[in-house]
Amino acid sequence: MAVTNTLIFKPADTDVENSTYIYDYGNDTAPTICDDEGAALRTFHAIFQPVLYSVIFLLGVASNGLMVTVLLRRWRRLRITEIYLLHLAVADLMLLFTFPFDVVENVAGWLFGEFLCKLTGLVQNLNLHCGSLLLACIGFDRYLAVVHAIPSMQSRRPRTVHLTCVTLWLVCLGLSIPNVVFLSVRADARQISRLSCFYHDYDIHANNWVLTNIVLDHVCFFLPLAVMSYCYTAVVVTLCNSQKRQAKQGAIRLALLLTLVFFFCWLPYNITLLIKTMVDMDVISYETCEPYVRLQPTVDVTKSLGLSHCCLNPFLYAFVGVRFRNELTQLLCKLGCSHVCLPSIRAQGHSRPSTSDRAPATSTTFI
Repeated sequence: MAVTNTLIFKPADTDVENSTYIYDYGNDTAPTICDDEGAALRTFHAIFQPVLYSVIFLLGVASNGLMVTVLLRRWRRLRITEIYLLHLAVADLMLLFTFPFDVVENVAGWLFGEFLCKLTGLVQNLNLHCGSLLLACIGFDRYLAVVHAIPSMQSRRPRTVHLTCVTLWLVCLGLSIPNVVFLSVRADARQISRLSCFYHDYDIHANNWVLTNIVLDHVCFFLPLAVMSYCYTAVVVTLCNSQKRQAKQGAIRLALLLTLVFFFCWLPYNITLLIKTMVDMDVISYETCEPYVRLQPTVDVTKSLGLSHCCLNPFLYAFVGVRFRNELTQLLCKLGCSHVCLPSIRAQGHSRPSTSDRAPATSTTFI
């Protein structure tokens, strides 16, 4: 009887994110392990990912730190959008502060104990989900301000916005609590000499939470994307029909930029994560090991691209505003960066204040 060449893939463990697959050449050939830890993936985890995370960390902490500092200097005079921006910057900073733990784990395994394993998992999930939903809130706020300027006056009060943000934080915290239950530190199944921080506790229940968490990741991408797309489309249509031609072009460009950057940063990760989940659940099968071995590095690279969005937010939402740039220049002058602030001060002296600087919090300006 001839031996068939059909490959049958089966998960060798219960961890969706760390699956090792075996394949079988018929009944007369011993199964061969299809391990996702190839040389290319080990090189990526040991070199490229730490370097990439370090760059994102330094740029993100600097930009979001400046943004928080500028906004806190006038805490009681924040406009509605700026309240959301402050919460968004805090969420991004908290997420960024977990990057050093990931870098060390990729290089040497988990060295920080059980408590920090659970804490970093909680903080990462909390701020990833909360950051995406805050982006949707900013889009919805711009929709209310521009499309329904008069009817939305009551709902756009600072107290209402603060209450909305607190509610959002609490909901995301509730969705992230299971990470504390299931995360634990154990020897890495692929490298016994190293420890890993993963969903090791409670076996099948932990595996179910991993799948649930993936679904939440998709929801926290596609829901904000849908809200942003609808709200910014309505904003663009309203501005095109308005008479304010000077502010119109910049606001339209910014609306498109905000949506497209969020889309291109996070869509590749969501697509590859969906494919990998379908492979792990045997919905998709491959005839060779090579596609699966290439899939995990693709997930890691696209996730790094998505995480880079947290250091782009200050440039997209705040640094484009004239008022914010002026306040940032003043802050840099106080910190002694005269070579940066003097050219900006001279430029401001020869230009008139923009409409967005003079407009009140309830106006239809975009930022």
